[in-house]
Amino acid sequence: MCAGVGTSGMPMEVVREVREDPPEELEESNWPAKGGYAWVASGVRDQSSLFRWSRLLNSWLNCTPVISRRVSGDIVSLERVSAIDRVCHGQEGATVKFFYMYMCHFSQFHIRLPFDDFTMGVLRALNVAPTQLHPNSWAYLQAFRILCESLYLEPSPYAFLYFYDTRPRRPTTWLSLISRPSISRLDAFSQSFKHFKDGYFKVVVKEGGEPHFLNADGSTKFPFSWTNNPSRYKDMGVEELSSGDKEVVGMLLRFVDKLPTKGLVRVYNSVHPIIDIEGICLLLKLC
Repeated sequence: MCAGVGTSGMPMEVVREVREDPPEELEESNWPAKGGYAWVASGVRDQSSLFRWSRLLNSWLNCTPVISRRVSGDIVSLERVSAIDRVCHGQEGATVKFFYMYMCHFSQFHIRLPFDDFTMGVLRALNVAPTQLHPNSWAYLQAFRILCESLYLEPSPYAFLYFYDTRPRRPTTWLSLISRPSISRLDAFSQSFKHFKDGYFKVVVKEGGEPHFLNADGSTKFPFSWTNNPSRYKDMGVEELSSGDKEVVGMLLRFVDKLPTKGLVRVYNSVHPIIDIEGICLLLKLC
């Protein structure tokens, strides 16, 4: 309780709610750490999450959309992590299938669940979990999709990856897409993307969401957990592309200047996305 001043100028008491964390969430700090992750860089495996506290996760979810408007909100359960969970941890001991996501995926890149086939295809091709792909690279992915839509092209994983190389590191850390200087058509979302590492939470697949995230045999449509062997790409040749992918790449190679990744990603949060896409078309002078 603290003192304030009312509209009449008279002092008044302001009551602020003080919420205590549940005892079970506090107790988790005494649990032993999980082993078996020496293959992951210490900067990843030592990073805890702000969302070990359910009140923080619920507060954030109240003001940030996560589920696409096109589907039922009952496809996943968004859950806090425990004090000893780490973003690189697998499914050991889990009774349900889940994957981790970062807060920035939704608040800054405007990703919505479930993923589309293009996004899942990129994760499969790279052999990485969603949080294993560096946020700047997620921005490239989102910008590429909206750019293709503005040009009435079908985005595909390999047409996208044609413009990038990857250099997986040991021990394993976040995988970055490295623009190929001579053909890159998107600038970096941020020169130094920071303050994302402690903002991860669990996305648990519910029965109603299984068709979106699981194959008919129960296997996942993309890696749910971090892998120790992300795919390496280096100077992909045009001859490695399908005819459809060659069409997409050929169209994008007509651009001379780099395009603004941040501006393209912003379209996802636009009140009038169709108008903004048409504006992109006019900017590109290709519609």
